[in-house]
Amino acid sequence: MLGSLQRNAQRVSARHADKFDDEARFLRSWLEKPLLTGAVAPSGKALARTMASYVDPTRPGPVIELGPGTGPVTDALIRRGVEQERLVLVEFNPEFCKLLAKRFPRATIVEGDAYDIADTLGGVLKEPAAATVSSLPLFTKPPPVRLELLRAARALMAPGAPFIQFTYAVIPPIPKRPTEYAMSSSGRIWLNIPPARVWVYRGL
Repeated sequence: MLGSLQRNAQRVSARHADKFDDEARFLRSWLEKPLLTGAVAPSGKALARTMASYVDPTRPGPVIELGPGTGPVTDALIRRGVEQERLVLVEFNPEFCKLLAKRFPRATIVEGDAYDIADTLGGVLKEPAAATVSSLPLFTKPPPVRLELLRAARALMAPGAPFIQFTYAVIPPIPKRPTEYAMSSSGRIWLNIPPARVWVYRGL
């Protein structure tokens, strides 16, 4: 009984240590390159679960994740039922790439520029993607760049597949274009710090 309690305590302590380490990594990355990292801490569990909830794990094809950082949304996608082998993680930060490779050894880790997704994933995808999940700091880029990212991602996905993006702002990260795509949003996720919202874009 005592041994079981000790093991449980060790596991809880390890999880807290990992969380602290991830927050420290994010803060250091943000201090060094704030426009690339875009956040001072990883996405919270409530936000990660909300983003993952828009992915249908039964839909065939790879699932692209842009800017996974230390992997909180990646973990939520796996818990959602997406097999690790289907995940294609595009991360610019080399340190985060090494960490992701250790945490998700069966996923495909691509170190590169997510804003140049067509070239970055050239030859990587063997079939249209089932979804794209983005944690990129889009508001650090001008609207035309954001729109081009959405169009490039849609070109890699199956028709009707979702492009999922979170933001801390109250306005959508990619402007409305009702003749080109449909968009919807979650409610405000107050449990995240700071509160966030998830936007979903689907081609018509």
